[in-house]
Amino acid sequence: MRHISERELQLPDAVIGKLLGLAAEDKSIISLGPGEPDFETPKPLLQYLKSIISKNKKLRFTHYSPSEGRTDLREAIVKKLKRDNKINADIDNIIVTTGSQEAIFTTLLSTLDINEQVIIPNPGYLAYLPAIELSDAVPVDLELREEEGFEINPDRIKKLINKKTRGIIVNTPSNPTGTVLSKKLLEEIADIAVNNDLYIFSDEAYEKLIYDSKHISIGSFNGMKNYVITLQTFSKSYAMCGFRLGYAHGPRNVIDAMKKSIHYITLAAPTLSQLVGIKALSLPNKHIEKMRKEYDRRRRFIVKRLNEIGLRTLEPKGAFYAFSNIKDFNLKSSVFAKRLLNEAKVAVVPGTEFGRFGEGYIRFSYATDYKLIVKAMDRLEKFVKRLK
Repeated sequence: MRHISERELQLPDAVIGKLLGLAAEDKSIISLGPGEPDFETPKPLLQYLKSIISKNKKLRFTHYSPSEGRTDLREAIVKKLKRDNKINADIDNIIVTTGSQEAIFTTLLSTLDINEQVIIPNPGYLAYLPAIELSDAVPVDLELREEEGFEINPDRIKKLINKKTRGIIVNTPSNPTGTVLSKKLLEEIADIAVNNDLYIFSDEAYEKLIYDSKHISIGSFNGMKNYVITLQTFSKSYAMCGFRLGYAHGPRNVIDAMKKSIHYITLAAPTLSQLVGIKALSLPNKHIEKMRKEYDRRRRFIVKRLNEIGLRTLEPKGAFYAFSNIKDFNLKSSVFAKRLLNEAKVAVVPGTEFGRFGEGYIRFSYATDYKLIVKAMDRLEKFVKRLK
C-alpha cells in the first residue's frame, strides 16, 4: 500500500457526503441532512447566465480571472458591504474565492504558524477543525451550551486564551444551531480580541437568512478593521452553491497573503461565476425575501413538531437548521441517525459531526420542500414511539 500522509489520515470522515450519496441512490429516503438550498438559483441570474454565454467574445468568461477576483465584482462587493454590513470596505481589502470554504482555509493558511491556536465554537461548522489542522495549527474547542441558547460565552473565551492563541472563529447565524449573536455580545468578543491582539474570523454565510432579529457584522465596529476577516458566500443567500463563489474582507496584508495562497490552490474563482455574482449583488431583495419567508414557514413547523414528538429543540433565529436534543433516548447521535435512516428512511446529521459537544444532538435541515418535511416528521414520530 502506498503511503498516505498522517495529516490526511487524521482528518475526520464527513457523514454529509455519504448522506448525499445514499439519498441520491434511494429515492424513498427523505433527506433533512445537507445544508444546501432546495431553491433554484433566481431566474434573473439564470437568464443572465444565458446571455453571458452568448457574448463570450466580449466577456471572455472562458479565461482566467485575477487571483484576487475580477475588479468589477470586487467593486460590487465594496458597495454591498457598505450597504448591507456597514463595513467601509476598500477594493484592495477584498478577495474573491471559490466558495467561502476556500476563504476560510486560505485565511487560516495566511495567518497561522505551526502549533498556534484558534478558538472554535463547538458544536460548530464541521470544516473549521480540519481547516485549522491542515494549516498545522491547533483548534481549541469553545463549548456552546443549550441552556445558554448555544451562544458564545465571553468568560469561557477568556479562560481559553494563552500565548499561542491567534484567533477566534465567530459564526453568526450559526451552523448547526441557528444562533444569531447580538450586537452586545459581538462587542464583548471584539473587546477580547483587541485586548489580546487576536484575529476574529467571522463566518457570515447565512447573513440574509435571519427571522426575528437582524444580522450584525463584527467587522463594522469601530477600531476592528485590523482584527476582523469577514467571510461571506453567494451559496446560501442566492441559492448559488454550484457556482462556488465566496469572498473575504480583511486587513490588506492578510488579503495579499491569501492572494498568494489562492494562486497555488485554485488560481482564481470561476470567471463565469464571478460575472453572475455581479448580477446577484444588484438583484432586488424580493428574490431573497421569497426564500427567507418560505424557510421561516418551514422553521416554525419543524420546531413545533420536533418538540411535540419529544426532541427538545430551541427555535433557531437564523440559517435553516434545527438542532435537537436526543439525550432522553440514551443513544449516541450516530446510532440514532443510522437507525432513523435504516428504519424510517429519514436522513439527518449526527451532532458529533459538529464537534464533541454536539453529542446528544441531531441536526435537521429545513432546506427541503415543506411537504417532504411534513412526511419526514410523521416518519420520525413513528420511529420515536418505537424507541420508547
